[in-house]
Amino acid sequence: MARAVPGPVSGARVARRIATAAAYGGGGAGLLGGAAVGLLMAEVRLARRRVGGSDDVPPPADGVYGTAVASAGPGAQATPLRLAVLGDSTAAGQGVHRPRQTPGALLAAGLAAVAERPVRLRNVAVSGACSDDLDRQVSRLLEDGGVDGDGAPDVCVVMIGANDVTHRVPPAVSVRLLRDAVARLRAAGCEVVVGTCPDLGTVEPVAQPLRWLARRMSRRLAAAQTVAVVEQGGRTVSLGDLLGPEFEANPRELFGPDNYHPSAEGYATAAMAFLPTLCAALGLWPEEPEEPEEDERPGGPADSCAARREEALPVEAAAAAAAGEGGTEVSGARGPLALLRRRRRRRLPVAGVIAVAERPGAPEPAGAG
Repeated sequence: MARAVPGPVSGARVARRIATAAAYGGGGAGLLGGAAVGLLMAEVRLARRRVGGSDDVPPPADGVYGTAVASAGPGAQATPLRLAVLGDSTAAGQGVHRPRQTPGALLAAGLAAVAERPVRLRNVAVSGACSDDLDRQVSRLLEDGGVDGDGAPDVCVVMIGANDVTHRVPPAVSVRLLRDAVARLRAAGCEVVVGTCPDLGTVEPVAQPLRWLARRMSRRLAAAQTVAVVEQGGRTVSLGDLLGPEFEANPRELFGPDNYHPSAEGYATAAMAFLPTLCAALGLWPEEPEEPEEDERPGGPADSCAARREEALPVEAAAAAAAGEGGTEVSGARGPLALLRRRRRRRLPVAGVIAVAERPGAPEPAGAG
């Protein structure tokens, strides 16, 4: 019988314990015993033969997005919003070949469309990075004058954690490094949105028991990351199973050729789940309740779920709940409470998303097609 992933109560306790260890400089206990580590390493070697891997360099996507969209709106002459992306290969856009397909470009284009003003993107993410590279990335971003010398970014997106799990970085160390990076960015005046550790149990070629172990470790780290980020004034979006059931239902469509990183369609799906929180961090997203869908009207099958789209919970409880539910947002509320939001996600046509990124002002190297 398959073992269940720990529930919200135990997950909340573990998240708080790891975050506390991070705050006080402890390394934190490992998530697995010695025998389990041996089994995990054996399964990892087998999984590596099944997962293709990719040495391609992510396409550079820095530049100004949305100039054509902004020219038709009130923000035509406004100074571009400054967006920075930090983190690992997922943040860098590993697995796609055109700048406009990277998550940074998609988020910049979406933000420009919502704000009706241009967005200047700078991406300092590095493929293979663990949380110990965040300090260098933050320094590079802030010490170089921010985004193209215009000052500190208005908002920063951080995606980190998967490599910390696969490289067995102690969870409290990983969380402390992320917390310190968020604190530096917040002190510089940046809004910060962190995409927490994705659920590595969704990687299709990975077999049991590694799949269960990877899921457990990923979710525990994601929950602890959320506690630390929210307590530093940032927001988190749970990447969970890479932001929704689409990835489990359509892995061959939404994962790229290496069976590990998202495809162009996968990045677009993730970006559309991330965009509301990114805009909300800048005060650009309407917070009033949306009109319920047909199956969420009073008395409908999803009525109780619709009534709980927002919950004020102890931060560790909100973090644990978000870790198990991709696409959920956690932000600060009052005192020890955090606000858990289950924003409705609408699957937008990828062609429409990419079209915004292709407007004049979006960079595209010669020969990219």
